[in-house]
Amino acid sequence: MEEKKKYAAAVDIGGTNTRVALVDEDYNILKRVQFATMTDDPMENCRKIASFILSYETPVEGIGISVPGVLDTEDGRILMANNFGNEWLDFPLTKTISELAEVPAWLANDANLAALAEAAAGEGKDKRIVQFLTISTGIGAGLIVDKEIYEGAHGLGNEVSNVIVWLDGPSQNGLAAGAIEAISSGTAITKRANEAGLKAAHAGEVNELAVEGNEEAKQIMEEAKEYLANLIASLYAISDPDIVILGGSVAMKTPGFVEEVEQRVKDKVFYVLKPFIKIHRSTLSEDSGLIGAAALAFTKKDKMNHA
Repeated sequence: MEEKKKYAAAVDIGGTNTRVALVDEDYNILKRVQFATMTDDPMENCRKIASFILSYETPVEGIGISVPGVLDTEDGRILMANNFGNEWLDFPLTKTISELAEVPAWLANDANLAALAEAAAGEGKDKRIVQFLTISTGIGAGLIVDKEIYEGAHGLGNEVSNVIVWLDGPSQNGLAAGAIEAISSGTAITKRANEAGLKAAHAGEVNELAVEGNEEAKQIMEEAKEYLANLIASLYAISDPDIVILGGSVAMKTPGFVEEVEQRVKDKVFYVLKPFIKIHRSTLSEDSGLIGAAALAFTKKDKMNHA
């Protein structure tokens, strides 16, 4: 008898938009909808999410929810997040959506779910230990071990943005001096360029100036790559991943960025690690949040079934 195909509902809640999708077990997105996130009314946002899930009229294994910020994944609540009103903080998100849609729901940080998406359907598929970093407005990371998110003792594992990679380096937004996000993120690259007297709206423009030969821009881009390589070399020493995957606008849109970082990492790690250094650019689209949320639902439901 042929096994019935399994489906999951995937939810990606951002500060601007909320996306809801029906995803099959092969990570094909079959149906999707997007609406403006009600940043001051989490209850109404949850009602809207549940109504779309119920409208699919397809039984789902569960609901995976992707949200930015610091989360209590056990209790399904947001503890800290930018671009959300205070009404969202400590709101019982998974419990509310689960009760409204009448299926189990689980919550995880957006960077962790981007990592899970890579392990399920991207460059990390069929790999045991997958390290993901997003280099965009900020810097986020996720570590997947045996298809499960490594969260640490308090749910804060792989929160790398405040890792110090440059003693006496620059600081921003309350981060420690020399923190990686204050050097290699798109926001930091742009901020440092403008402080140097360059006119740049985003990191891509800084890189263009560097390519054209502007010395200040070249130094800023070199430092962004150099100190990111410091971080990744340290991550290799700590967790020895099968692969490191870079996503986010800086990594995806800057020509040669990933390749240069990979070479620098090879130059920094202990010699026995050199043959195993593998740093790839993400091949997943902006749907990684939805794919990761679906993977979370499938993984959690499977664990429930085998408990």
